[in-house]
Amino acid sequence: MVALRWLLGSILTLGLVGCEKTAPVPKQPAPAQRPVRDDAPEDAGATQPVDEIDPAIFHRYGLKEPRQRTPGSIRIATYNVENLFDDKDDPNLSGRFEDIDDTKPVSQLKAVAETIVRIDADILAVEEIESLDALIEFRDGYLQGLGYEYVVSLDAGDERGIEQAVLSRFPIVEQRQWVKKPLGGVHPDRYGNGENWYAGQPIAFHRSPLMVTVEVPGSVTGGQPYALTLLAVHHKSGAPAGYWREAESKGVLEVIAGLMAENPQRNLVVLGDFNATPADRSFQMYLEGGLIDILGQREGPEWISHASGRRIDHILANQQAMDEILPDSAFILGTTVGPEELDWSEAALLPGYASDHYPVVVDVKVGE
Repeated sequence: MVALRWLLGSILTLGLVGCEKTAPVPKQPAPAQRPVRDDAPEDAGATQPVDEIDPAIFHRYGLKEPRQRTPGSIRIATYNVENLFDDKDDPNLSGRFEDIDDTKPVSQLKAVAETIVRIDADILAVEEIESLDALIEFRDGYLQGLGYEYVVSLDAGDERGIEQAVLSRFPIVEQRQWVKKPLGGVHPDRYGNGENWYAGQPIAFHRSPLMVTVEVPGSVTGGQPYALTLLAVHHKSGAPAGYWREAESKGVLEVIAGLMAENPQRNLVVLGDFNATPADRSFQMYLEGGLIDILGQREGPEWISHASGRRIDHILANQQAMDEILPDSAFILGTTVGPEELDWSEAALLPGYASDHYPVVVDVKVGE
């Protein structure tokens, strides 16, 4: 521990990788044979001693290495990439929602890309995306050669502009949203120990779930095409917002009921940032509604998905999808996280920092 504190002190003294001021993302795509860019400018303040530090020393949660893909399977994952904003000002955002200073540093973009390369998901749900344009720019600049030809990112109705998105190697044949869907009731006057900005307003989705249906072709399955419907969610954050998350869970279950009424054979997964642990009421509502947690009761640091030491990112499935999902293949891949005594803003400057969340991954058996 003494050595770690000395190292952290040295890093903070020398200047950290990932300083706030970074060059804009270059527009030239990386060579196809090297998916992660190596031509992006380094962040201001980086020094040679810092660059030589192995980011693995800052991994406390998740696995050190991704699991091997199961033969005959496809891989799905969810990953909150933490504020993937580009360097372009959105004129619709101002005041406390101003985005001009939210550009994700180049060092973090590279770390996110390296993580995505390592998990090698065929279908990847991502949260905290500024826009489709920002995601396309990131894909073209940092994910060249990974085959993410199909991309959906729709305005979710969030005041800050963040939305969920899906990157897929297979065709996306259906997409839908429920922006500001009424969820019943009104917001209370108090929000924790303070006043509620939304007091008296009808409760609605803070961020609409994003529904996409992906069709895995017969050339991959070895037989009939396999259709999988994903609901990518990002529930309201904040400890006092438990009532809101519970309303959102109820709303998502209503959406699921409608989707299953349309097609009772639908293979369906709900995945994303639930901002809730398995013990929280808003999560338990999904289990009571018939969905299955692919991770079940697994505990320990390798099953933590957030820098706060909690598992709040999940993949749930209905029984139809669960028949093909391989729970034993599931894993959470760890990335840089700061020591508990380090402030989150300082932790974001550590070498290899990508996000305060870690990807949750599982294989789905679609081949013969």
